[in-house]
Amino acid sequence: MSDLQPDQPPLPPNSIVVGHDGSEYSTRALGAALELAGQLHAPVVVVRAWSIDSAPRPANWEFGYVSSLEEYAEAVRTELARDVRAEVARHPEVEVDYRAVYASPVKCLVEIAREARMLVVGSRGRGGLAGMLLGSVSEQCVRHAKCPVLVVRPNT
Repeated sequence: MSDLQPDQPPLPPNSIVVGHDGSEYSTRALGAALELAGQLHAPVVVVRAWSIDSAPRPANWEFGYVSSLEEYAEAVRTELARDVRAEVARHPEVEVDYRAVYASPVKCLVEIAREARMLVVGSRGRGGLAGMLLGSVSEQCVRHAKCPVLVVRPNT
């Protein structure tokens, strides 16, 4: 993890990495990743990229106290685990790890998934001109990831 936080442990062998931003699209991607992981007997690493603006307040936060990045990361990890609890519970046979990474989503997912079996991301399904103008995390992951990428599209 050269470009990211040095304290990130290596991925378990044969891992499927899935990005989760709290949206229903990312929950669908998580469901697909867990389903595949169950069939392949692979562990899943659920990743949430965060910034100070997007992070929840740490548990020990109080007015006038400046929380550390580690405290924010723990708050993000706790929120992530809570957000995905129901989906993860549907697949008790799958080993799941949670990562909260202080980085942009694309950089974070591409770097963490460097040694992964697969990266799974959701897609909001913006097409046409809006999709080209806005760019997307899923499109950038497909372009830059070193492993296969599964983009889970919304049901239409």
